[in-house]
Amino acid sequence: MNGKKMPTHIVLIGFMGTGKSTVGQLLAQRLGYAVVDMDAEIERREGRLIRDIFAEEGEGAFRKAESDTLSEILSRSEVQIIATGGGAVLAEQNREAMLSNGFVIALTADTADIIQRVGNDPARPLLQGNAADRVHKLLLERKHAYDFAHLTLNTTGLTAQQVADKIWDSWRSRG
Repeated sequence: MNGKKMPTHIVLIGFMGTGKSTVGQLLAQRLGYAVVDMDAEIERREGRLIRDIFAEEGEGAFRKAESDTLSEILSRSEVQIIATGGGAVLAEQNREAMLSNGFVIALTADTADIIQRVGNDPARPLLQGNAADRVHKLLLERKHAYDFAHLTLNTTGLTAQQVADKIWDSWRSRG
């Protein structure tokens, strides 16, 4: 094979609560591609819930499982819509793999919207304690973590369908 291979996957990145899973489902329906929710895939591969991985082995073990899972998913030859976890971008190897193998779209949202969407979700181990404070702190820590994306879309005030439509338009015209 000569030359660099064309990116094949649509990779959705962004902070928790920005709509990655919902938009991924809508894109998959529209495009006829499989959708892979990274968090669900990690839980399937590990045989336990993400919150249990955090509780039993810590964030480091989860991040390793996340990187391993992402690498395997991105190596698949069929086009997929991949909804990553919010922290999948923290490892440089993950960012490089996403860019090499996909069209990367960062979904963002206003802080108040994120807190409203995820603030009471017990399945989010990084938000234990005061969820609003944790969201503010994590957003500050990850302020530029999603800057490498090919496209950034703010989902605030948009329906998931509107976001999916914007991604579809960009995907179609990227040629």
